[in-house]
Amino acid sequence: MHSRRTRPVAGRGVAAAIAALTAIAALTGCTPSGTSATAPSASAPSSAPSGSPSGTAGATAQPTPAAPVLVSGGTAQQNLPLFRDVVQRVWSGPHRVQGRAYIDALVKAGFDKKAMQVTPDRSTVGNPAESLQFSVHWKDGQCLVGQVGPDTGTPVAVVMPGLPDGECLLGKTRDIDW
Repeated sequence: MHSRRTRPVAGRGVAAAIAALTAIAALTGCTPSGTSATAPSASAPSSAPSGSPSGTAGATAQPTPAAPVLVSGGTAQQNLPLFRDVVQRVWSGPHRVQGRAYIDALVKAGFDKKAMQVTPDRSTVGNPAESLQFSVHWKDGQCLVGQVGPDTGTPVAVVMPGLPDGECLLGKTRDIDW
């Protein structure tokens, strides 16, 4: 990747808009068409088997939600849950303001490093960046874009349209040469 000048993926106003859209998406649920976003209903307690010594039923196992997985033939939207999960895990760790940590974690999750971009960890005067942006250009021309940092607040992970040149971020990005 070549260094370029970055288009502010999310300035203060845009960051608020992206955060609002992310919140709306989370509240409405991101489910494929034809499926329901409602929670499963609780079952009524079952009666104890006739041979139960205590007269009560044993605890029923609750299904564990499946961890998101890469849908290699899918769309950017179908891969947003995994992207969002990776962003949240890195943000919760000790390397939360290091762009490389996000790229490495996304690669480990199966995303193509050659399709990624990341902004510098430091400003042009050497201060820690107020926010970091990173992206994965997906096969459907869409981009999975993440933004984190002290000025961002809650991590942002959204799908945005790709740029005509096949990239996601405008402006200065750092080479992903590791």
